[in-house]
Amino acid sequence: MNIAVNIQEVRIKGITVNDESISARLMDGRTISVPLSWSWRLSEATPEQRANHEIIGDGAGVHWPEIDEDISAESLFFGIPAPAPITAK
Repeated sequence: MNIAVNIQEVRIKGITVNDESISARLMDGRTISVPLSWSWRLSEATPEQRANHEIIGDGAGVHWPEIDEDISAESLFFGIPAPAPITAK
């Protein structure tokens, strides 16, 4: 069986962030959820900051202006966590 995914068809219609997960409603009706810990910026943000977001690129991603976080539909779809910052030792 060959299942092909056209990533250009994966577009975010809406996003919800709670204390445990990031859930994206896709334009095709599916919902994708990943652990909140996959975005360290969202993990550290307040509920108000998490709620302040905008869909960008005709659904290609989401931007949180107060915390300077961007998450693409592709990274949610393929389960790619945001890299944690590198701290000096």
